[in-house]
Amino acid sequence: MTSKLYEILSQVFDIDISLINDQSSPETIENWDSFHGLALIDALEMEFNIQFSISEITDVKTVADIKKHLKNHSIEI
Repeated sequence: MTSKLYEILSQVFDIDISLINDQSSPETIENWDSFHGLALIDALEMEFNIQFSISEITDVKTVADIKKHLKNHSIEI
């Protein structure tokens, strides 16, 4: 499942999947701005058929945070 998450991140941010790890963040991914952040949330919600709360969305600082919130929605990463 981690590979699916990384595929989505790669597509949304238009970067090579090898550049993504759990510590990836807006500071390490140039295209991770507010627009792409919203596109990422949309892509994740569509792929995993979930809906993030506002507090979950604003809590995301790294890929590890995304994994944590997916796990809270019973999505095993």
